[in-house]
Amino acid sequence: MDNRIVTELEISSLLDAVYKAYGYDFRQYSPAHIQRRITNRMVLSGFKELSQMQSRILEDEAFAAKFLQDLSITVTEMFRDPDFYRSLRENVIPILRTYPFIKIWHAGCATGEEAYSMAILLKEEELAERTTIYATDFNQRALNEAKEGIFSNALIKEYTLNYQLSGGKKSFSDYYTSHYDNVIMDQSLKKNIVWANHNLVTDSVFAEVHLILCRNVLIYFERDLQNKVQRLFYDSLTNGGILALGSKEGLRFSEMYEFYTELDKKQRIFKKNRVWI
Repeated sequence: MDNRIVTELEISSLLDAVYKAYGYDFRQYSPAHIQRRITNRMVLSGFKELSQMQSRILEDEAFAAKFLQDLSITVTEMFRDPDFYRSLRENVIPILRTYPFIKIWHAGCATGEEAYSMAILLKEEELAERTTIYATDFNQRALNEAKEGIFSNALIKEYTLNYQLSGGKKSFSDYYTSHYDNVIMDQSLKKNIVWANHNLVTDSVFAEVHLILCRNVLIYFERDLQNKVQRLFYDSLTNGGILALGSKEGLRFSEMYEFYTELDKKQRIFKKNRVWI
């Protein structure tokens, strides 16, 4: 990375322009995240001034799409944080069993690894047949990859260990087939997953669900936007519904905190317990 200096005013101007031109709103994302991604794209594309890149973004839709990909959050892995999935088995699955039909929203699913992880867990707990997983993201390219369910063989050793540490009941290899340098997730896992484009920043309630998983997304948002998205999650949950956040996220400093009970404080799993007006 070289020493390009981008001012807050320049970034604000760019994000306003992107929102007006394309409808994607990054204006309340973490400034540090946005600045890193913008500076990286400037270096990769050879721009010395942000104003030059802004003109290119507004004039070239293909380049704009590439820039929007840069700002998207796609860090994920199968059974990420195995203790979290162990907690799901112990603390959340018993609650889900009480419902005749189960709806789960995986918000910000990126390329789908964690949605497939949830599908595997549900299959092992014999809940898959009565569950629909809504896996959403605003990044259409990531969603397309998720639908394919094809992942690099180089990652499987790590994913297998995560699965085992999460309390997996079978062999992880039961859930995929190898094909050259990749693995393809079993078709049975895809059957009850609905992939859909949804933007947490600008879109409204997606569905009424029993469980929401949104892990390590809110850390990229400023406080006001975090509160907005947490209200969206609250409105999307049934009474007694479960909200699962990432290891560096929580509700303690949110305006919604008093409307939840902590099911697992360490793993950031909460149960909706009060009506908010």
